[in-house]
Amino acid sequence: MQNWIYLLLAGVLECLWAIGLKYSDGFTRLWPSLFSAVLIVLSLGLLSLAMRTIPVGTAYAIWSGIGASALAVTGILFLNEPGNWARIACILLIVFGVIGLKLFGGETA
Repeated sequence: MQNWIYLLLAGVLECLWAIGLKYSDGFTRLWPSLFSAVLIVLSLGLLSLAMRTIPVGTAYAIWSGIGASALAVTGILFLNEPGNWARIACILLIVFGVIGLKLFGGETA
């Protein structure tokens, strides 16, 4: 169970560092750039810990799915990105895929 918590935290950090990248302006702004760099290292470190028992394909797909869906929702809610029904349906497909991988992906130990 602990490795799934690592994976969840890694996915949340992925979302946060990606937002930091947006505000780093191509790594030309110091603080958003440092924020992103630190969170990238932490996110990948937690992903690595999760992969001790979670299969690599499952862990990576869930990690990227958490980041992709959370960022898409964040963009719709806070960054004035389009939130049409087709886009929301696609986000839901990612969420259901992540849930399916958790339910059927299994752990190796």
